[in-house]
Amino acid sequence: AYERTCRYFAKKTSSVVVSVGYRLAPEHPYPTQFEDCLTATIHFMRTAQDYGVDPARIIICGDSSGGTLTAAVAQALVNRRDLPKLRAQILIYPFLQCVDLNLPSYQQNNGVPILLKERTIALGLKYLNKDLSVMEAIFNGSHVPEDLQLKYQKWVSPDYIPHEFKTRGYQPSTTHPFSKEIYTLIKPVFDPVFSPLLAEDSVIARLPEAFILTCEFDVLRDDGLLYKKRLEDHGIKVTWCHLQEGFHGTVFLALFGGVIAFRS
Repeated sequence: AYERTCRYFAKKTSSVVVSVGYRLAPEHPYPTQFEDCLTATIHFMRTAQDYGVDPARIIICGDSSGGTLTAAVAQALVNRRDLPKLRAQILIYPFLQCVDLNLPSYQQNNGVPILLKERTIALGLKYLNKDLSVMEAIFNGSHVPEDLQLKYQKWVSPDYIPHEFKTRGYQPSTTHPFSKEIYTLIKPVFDPVFSPLLAEDSVIARLPEAFILTCEFDVLRDDGLLYKKRLEDHGIKVTWCHLQEGFHGTVFLALFGGVIAFRS
């Protein structure tokens, strides 16, 4: 499905593009996907010159859940002294957190194709091989214990979303009682491999330069905005592109322009 996208990137940027065919869930449980991407990246970094690539100019890139994996791999590499430093990371409408699923973008784009709010959580739970019956509790925030709420609110909060992104409507969500049972069941969602926005400051501060693409009509828009803020707060250079007419999947679908066309 992504061969056309990869060929386009290679041609337009005169770059060597390596596409990682990581194993998929649920046949291969989480975090196999992250481990495959990390293994492939490290292997390529060590052998880059065999492909005529300057090891100092390696960029990792992904869209949607691939953006999650890109962010997680970049974080995993910050303390590696045996490898070249990543030149940059490209995050295209990434999923980055499972703390607050009532951010403005989740409320505004709840029913916008192709990534509905409900579908986002269903895919995340299937990825972790968890039962979908807990979806409502996650929507309500019942999965986050109070100590983690306090810790994460300095990184994940509607307060950090600029006002112009709330003009299409936003209602502060009401708090629901914490459920230890739900928390225990889906604890992996707080792992930075699953939710890279929850990485510690010491990791964020050492990340490479980033390009972040967000789309207005996308439930994941605010994940990108919050990650942009975190990186910039630590002095990391971020190039940000926001597609005002964009929706989740825009970049992938854009390369099938002969079949479907849209303004963004």
